Amino acid sequence: MALQWMILAYVVAAEAAVAIILTLPSPKAIKSRITSLVSLVLQPSLFIIPFSAFQLLDIYWKNEHRLMCSGETCTAAERDRYEKSTYKAQRNAVLCVSACLLYWCIYRICKYHRDIQSMEEVEKSYKEE
Repeated sequence: MALQWMILAYVVAAEAAVAIILTLPSPKAIKSRITSLVSLVLQPSLFIIPFSAFQLLDIYWKNEHRLMCSGETCTAAERDRYEKSTYKAQRNAVLCVSACLLYWCIYRICKYHRDIQSMEEVEKSYKEE
């Protein structure tokens, strides 16, 4: 069960690193090459959206069908286990949402760079006329 969360955590870390690299100031030639490389990788990495959505649904289903431990019949160990599973579910939900949000941010950054490049080309062609 923990393998999918470990994979998701690594994907979020990689997405964060890519977002930082894309937003760092760099020369125009390097920035265009990085943007084109990331744009090529974006299409295959779209799998993260349905994967995260499925994991969120799994968290929701487990939360709805979890045994409640809120009474005097629960021991301290059961109450600790219940709270620990609640905290893990919250952490995993944050991971899923951040994976989707970072993917969207990277997509928009790449789209903005492509739009800027096309506008610069249009401006250059107008100046040449």
